[in-house]
Amino acid sequence: MENKEINNRIRGSLIGGAIGDALGYPVEFLSWSNIKNKYGTTGITRYDRQSENSIDKGLALVSDDTQMTLYTACGILNAEKDGTAIVPSICEAYTEWLLTQIRKKKEGFDQCWIGKLQEMNSCRAPGNTCINSLMELMNGYKPCNDSKGCGGVMRIAPIPLYGAVDNRMNISQVCKLAAEVSELTHQHPLGYIPSAFVAYLIYRLALDENPTRENFITYIKEGLSFISDNFHKYNDAVGEFILLVDRAIFYAKSANDDVKNIENYLGRGWVAEETVAIAVYCSLAYFDDFEKAIIAAVNHSGDSDSTGAVTGNILGAAIGYEALPDFYKESLELHDVIIHIADDIYNGKETAYKSILLM
Repeated sequence: MENKEINNRIRGSLIGGAIGDALGYPVEFLSWSNIKNKYGTTGITRYDRQSENSIDKGLALVSDDTQMTLYTACGILNAEKDGTAIVPSICEAYTEWLLTQIRKKKEGFDQCWIGKLQEMNSCRAPGNTCINSLMELMNGYKPCNDSKGCGGVMRIAPIPLYGAVDNRMNISQVCKLAAEVSELTHQHPLGYIPSAFVAYLIYRLALDENPTRENFITYIKEGLSFISDNFHKYNDAVGEFILLVDRAIFYAKSANDDVKNIENYLGRGWVAEETVAIAVYCSLAYFDDFEKAIIAAVNHSGDSDSTGAVTGNILGAAIGYEALPDFYKESLELHDVIIHIADDIYNGKETAYKSILLM
């Protein structure tokens, strides 16, 4: 694949995730009936750009999902720049994100330039598990929880995207790294094993010159085999996850009632295995139609921004930035910042962003 196209796929995955996040963020805590009451029988299909404060300027706001995804990317790039290990560098980057959320400063935690952006210092419904775990890490303790919330999987897209360029990391390394990064905050096996699976899908799709629905099904099955082979210590959790993804594949074959299929058979997306199953369902049912996929991903009674984000990360890696609908790219908060970071991920090094708005 030409380098230009790989760069396009990286942009597509990160912007695609932000699109799903921004579309789903306004309905994250609404029931499907309340979504219909507010946006009509088809649910939310275009951005809700109601102004919340002085910095959003009528843009479609992203949530903590995109914020943490960008900090994942910065952690990777900081590790590359400093010649240090990736996981500790990402952990430090997450600590910097935490400091933006609790409005504090800590000496030495100022390596991520995105922390200077006003948008990144806004509190966008951060998950309690992420906050509490990072507080413990910052204070020198190892988190100990049994959380399988989706806060671990919604932020890992930069890892497979970075690893896919010029075979910086092979697919096994990428998947294990994604799981390890998620486990920083979510210690239940189903809090981090789904991240390895999503990393597998993004890696394979980003490098597929002509991705098809059939290829995607193959990658799903390969990804399930990978986690079965590499996380055999947790056979029960892996088995539970495989059953749920298989169910998503089954219902995606005839997606005639997305809300019913998601809510009755896949869950609400508050936990990682459900988020991923919903993303697989939507990506597979509408592999050739990003708009339909992302609309299905956010219109349900659940964690709409996270299910939208992971769906966007997956499909964006398959189709690339240029194929994303223009009306979703327009008015997307942090669009230019995300593009800049996507290009840095492709190039493997951090470059100066000239339009930083200092706080």
